[in-house]
Amino acid sequence: MSILNKIFGIKTTDYKQLINDGGLVIDVRTPGEFNSGHISGSTNVPLDKIKSKIKKIENLKKPIIFCCASGLRSGQATSIAKSRGIDVYNGGGWSSLNRKLNK
Repeated sequence: MSILNKIFGIKTTDYKQLINDGGLVIDVRTPGEFNSGHISGSTNVPLDKIKSKIKKIENLKKPIIFCCASGLRSGQATSIAKSRGIDVYNGGGWSSLNRKLNK
């Protein structure tokens, strides 16, 4: 945690630890975007399908990390899942999240 984060009380998420604890990465980009590159082991559930798949996601009973291209769509998916009480995190852009998971 950086000094500024400590001073301002900003909490950072340890995505590696979430994965180690059984968390799953769900990429909410389109199938074409997903097929052009994604985090190894992630699942593709496009944002427009999240509402119809939310019960399945809820039944996983695991921490979920949503990602997309920039963090906007994953933010929307995170809001939907949080409203259902799911343990969920907005991982932001997939390439940035991938670097965090692999450092």
